[in-house]
Amino acid sequence: MNPIRVLPDLLISQIAAGEVVERPASVLKELLENALDAGAREIQVTLDQGGLKRVQVDDDGSGLGKEELPLALARHATSKIQSLDDLQGIATMGFRGEALASIASVARISLSSRVTDATHAWLIRAEGSAAGSAAEPAARAPGTTVLVEDLYFNTPARKKFMRSEQTEFGHCEEMFRRLALAHPDTAFILRHNGRVSTLVRAQTLGERAAALLGREFLDASFPLEAQAGTLRLSGLAGTPLAARARADAQYLFVNGRFVRDRVLSHAVREAYRDLLHGERQPAYLLFLEIDPRGVDVNVHPAKIEVRFRDSGSIHQFVVHALKRALSPTAAEAPVAYATLSGSGAGPAIRKGFQQPGFQLAQPAQTYQSFMAAAANPAALPSSHAAPPLGYALAQLHGVYVLAQNDAGLVLIDMHAAHERIVYEKLKDNLDAGRVERQQLLVPAAFRADALEVAAAEENQETLERLGLELSAAGPNELAVRAAPMLLAGGDVAGLARSVLSEIREYGAAQALAARRDELLAGMACHAAVRANRILTLTEMNALLREMEATERAGSCNHGRPTWYQLTMADLDRLFMRGH
Repeated sequence: MNPIRVLPDLLISQIAAGEVVERPASVLKELLENALDAGAREIQVTLDQGGLKRVQVDDDGSGLGKEELPLALARHATSKIQSLDDLQGIATMGFRGEALASIASVARISLSSRVTDATHAWLIRAEGSAAGSAAEPAARAPGTTVLVEDLYFNTPARKKFMRSEQTEFGHCEEMFRRLALAHPDTAFILRHNGRVSTLVRAQTLGERAAALLGREFLDASFPLEAQAGTLRLSGLAGTPLAARARADAQYLFVNGRFVRDRVLSHAVREAYRDLLHGERQPAYLLFLEIDPRGVDVNVHPAKIEVRFRDSGSIHQFVVHALKRALSPTAAEAPVAYATLSGSGAGPAIRKGFQQPGFQLAQPAQTYQSFMAAAANPAALPSSHAAPPLGYALAQLHGVYVLAQNDAGLVLIDMHAAHERIVYEKLKDNLDAGRVERQQLLVPAAFRADALEVAAAEENQETLERLGLELSAAGPNELAVRAAPMLLAGGDVAGLARSVLSEIREYGAAQALAARRDELLAGMACHAAVRANRILTLTEMNALLREMEATERAGSCNHGRPTWYQLTMADLDRLFMRGH
């Protein structure tokens, strides 16, 4: 074995570069973070060959003086922390003072900068070493330019691990998008191989989201604003309509820093749990602000992982804040996104909400189904302004309800809407202690095998909590003698089979704990009004009023939308009115 020796400075820097400079996107991240820490209001990025040939960042920030340029390339030299106290409350994007030194050890780098009151800029160069040349005069406006060329030119084995030019550019583009989303008040320009790829001016968060994530995402999202003590969560929470097959539109920032954190990811999944269908992934743009002393960003060289001092409180805050944003009743949902987008136009999906003077009719206290509430037409609002989901006009093919509100035409999937209503009420009842049940005049009998009969006999208490009363009606038959009041008009035999199947597979305790929502979702699906059920106008209007009083009424518990708004402008365009 060789004796222990102190490594040369260059080798130390190249080892550090292996952690910090993983690919061109890593270089771009470090340079962009430095520009933002310098207070830049406009940042220009120039890439050649996916960043493998050139990564250049120009900014109009505070700049560096002549004497600071050599220090900028030195290892562990920084202006951002001076003591352990500073490290425990980091408020800047960069702080280690090793990024430029690591980059300089595996690339050719030039750094030119000018402070505001200087007569000219100064330029320093380094090639495969953190030791730079002597500073020389240069011409540029106040700010800084960092040019990184020929990445890994002196470590060819590492260069072989780089992917294709297009792949590396994709990573750079994503890194650029993250930083640009986090700083909408800063203008960004991205050029690749001489062509402008992205250009965004200083703008509002909504405008920046529309520019970088698409107008469709903005239109299918709710603005979020929640605060508890020093914690603040803001941004955009995508509705089920914004969900995607892949998790490629999930942006979560802590104090302006893009992070991937298990605590936060779990909190978001928990908030979306009964809103999304199948394997659909939520889309969101969320910003968590926290006292810097409450989060440790010095966990990994890439600074993408964090550790919270009180992760339990953070998790609870994010879950509740996000659930509230995703669970407005129809009458409470935002009318437009103007507060964040800066424009007067809101997404069509939410137009027609919150009309002046509208008072929501109170839902029936003893709700059985929306048909029961329909017995009182006088409960409908008498205001001249239509309620958010309007008034029913007709039923289409026994599946959809057509309604008219102040904005235009509303299309409602009556089964999906009723399913959400029943599901939310079942959850409320179960949380209150027991689901209210109703005795059936004629018991609903169904064939059952020996295991189903045994499950019914052994889990009477659990079944009663769910509002079900089952008893044996023969050697291979069970009878439902009482059902949840909310579900008594539905397929109670199918409901009983579904519940017994859940209990047999997972056990009663598990069915009422970890799988409670899935169990109740299945119960609600059995009870919801079926397709081809002919409704009267009064029944249709009762359904609309119940939707307006129900949380998360924009989607069923499988994640499908329950209604869609076509504005008069949409209809005019469809029929080319005014052309």
